[in-house]
Amino acid sequence: MTDLKILAISGSLRAASYNSALVRAAKKFAPGGLDIEVYEGLRDIPPYDGDVEAEALPESVADLRRRITEADGLFIATPEYNYGIPGVLKNALDWASRPALDSSLTGKPVAIAGAAPTNFGTVRAQLALRQMFLWTDSRVVVKPELQIFRAHERFDQAGNLTDDTTVEILHELLAALATKIRETRALAAGTV
Repeated sequence: MTDLKILAISGSLRAASYNSALVRAAKKFAPGGLDIEVYEGLRDIPPYDGDVEAEALPESVADLRRRITEADGLFIATPEYNYGIPGVLKNALDWASRPALDSSLTGKPVAIAGAAPTNFGTVRAQLALRQMFLWTDSRVVVKPELQIFRAHERFDQAGNLTDDTTVEILHELLAALATKIRETRALAAGTV
């Protein structure tokens, strides 16, 4: 069976980001059959501007849309800023959602996770992403949820995920994403 291609996006630009470490951990601990590509271009996405979009699509945006379209599913690790998702992540997803009738996010299976040094993790940011994905008609994995609280206790100084329970939940989340992709394919083929 061909591997399922997953595009993993960290919503953080910070070099020592726990969420960037989380997407690398997803690549490392993914179940067999998943090929995870870590997206590195978030910093290059310009602020969304409908006038710019109407004139000529920026290459960084075209690349993001192409990668999302070609991927079988998305894995997004988001920090939480002011009870929501970072502006750079929201901006990239706004670009990806255009044009509305031909969005690269429509019907796309998505798994959401997040890591934070606080005791509450990224619950509210993940809820904000889930709400946004309702509008884009993306197929979000509901369970398991992965909110890594007190992330500094679960990653080592080099950014390696070291907590066995978190690794297990990450593995289960990625397996659920693979299942969601297969269900989506079956629905599209009319075999369900």
